[in-house]
Amino acid sequence: MADFDAIYEEEEETNLDENYHAMTAPDPVIVRGAGNMTIFGLSNVFNTEFPSGLVSRVAPEEFQATITRINSELRKTLPVNVRWLLCGCVCCCCTLGCSLWPVVCLSRRAQSSLTKLLDYENSRLYNKLGLHWRLAKRRCDSSSMMEYVLLVEFVPKIPIYRPD
Repeated sequence: MADFDAIYEEEEETNLDENYHAMTAPDPVIVRGAGNMTIFGLSNVFNTEFPSGLVSRVAPEEFQATITRINSELRKTLPVNVRWLLCGCVCCCCTLGCSLWPVVCLSRRAQSSLTKLLDYENSRLYNKLGLHWRLAKRRCDSSSMMEYVLLVEFVPKIPIYRPD
């Protein structure tokens, strides 16, 4: 009868629930830059080839449309960055490196505009399909340099029929 009023902690069950959610989501699909020019790790074009990890999760036409929107945004922003980079490199000795600040600011603006575009695409379509796109910085395979890639993450499904 003494065990009737005893309070037991349920730490093991909560750890099992967290592990359950972590195990159900597969590895994200990585879309790498395929352009011939990279400024501060951001490529001027992303690969338009449909990845095999997204088969039966999203239509190839939707994937192509999203990549086309991303590439058109990059096409608008990166040529301006290249001009400012060349101008900054020419004037770098006279300005003690301060002439490169506009390039850094424009690069951050390009990353911000891509993030906003991906947020729009996520809210419009991909979150409903259980996917989440984001711009992430990853180490290159061939060198120790960093590059920006598109990650398509799978949002794990929450088991609504499982008790709390």
